[in-house]
Amino acid sequence: MAADKHTSFLKHSYTAAYGVQRPSVKVSCFPPKLQAILYHIAQTTGHKLVITSGKRPHSGTSQHHHCNAADFRIPGVSEKRILAAARSAPGIGGIGRYCNGMVHVDVGPRRKWAHCGRHK
Repeated sequence: MAADKHTSFLKHSYTAAYGVQRPSVKVSCFPPKLQAILYHIAQTTGHKLVITSGKRPHSGTSQHHHCNAADFRIPGVSEKRILAAARSAPGIGGIGRYCNGMVHVDVGPRRKWAHCGRHK
């Protein structure tokens, strides 16, 4: 019974670390490892994350397809500080950034990227 209470507390703590930009953003399927990464980023920056994209069923081979990725922003926190927090998160896989200030984290293979909407 004590383990159930602890698990519920952790899930509550993790999900309290972020909100969604709009109700259609799917985050209820986030695995515990991704929730822990998001929680770590919120704790490290001292701010709640705003998830802009979670599960996207039609996203091909993206980690979003399997609900293993989140795109987010943290109002009032610099991208540099957010990326540093993401890099220090236990279990982090991919870290990406968009030129519009959004940051991507996932639990896939370890890698990093930047996408500014133009191809070279």
